[in-house]
Amino acid sequence: MLPDAKQGFELDPKLEAESLHVMWLGLCELRLCDDKRWPWLILVPQRPGAEEIHDLTPLDQAMVSFETNMVAQMLKEMTGCTKINSAALGNVVRQLHIHVVARSENDPGWPGPVWGHGVREPYRREDLHQFAETIRGKL
Repeated sequence: MLPDAKQGFELDPKLEAESLHVMWLGLCELRLCDDKRWPWLILVPQRPGAEEIHDLTPLDQAMVSFETNMVAQMLKEMTGCTKINSAALGNVVRQLHIHVVARSENDPGWPGPVWGHGVREPYRREDLHQFAETIRGKL
């Protein structure tokens, strides 16, 4: 990434408030959603003004795809989940971000979507930081 590629980039306040920084990937910041109901990661491409995947350059689109697949594979192996849900919705937070959620038949919302299901259940701080450390160790 060029040194000034992130210049002017600011993380949406809602993403900042509801997730924890885990690590920097090549293009994206990887964040852990603070909702213990599901293992839920968020990738945020560090490109100012990007709201849709097609807003990115072709090279950035390839990087987002690579990083999303890498994170999804790691999360599936780590959790043993039944299914990985990956999506870039942006209906509430316009800033481009990709959700990667581990789903299983026994989770609270199965088989429906996680968005809008119940109320977010934050982790205990220690558990959130421990989960983030485990993810860093797997990537």
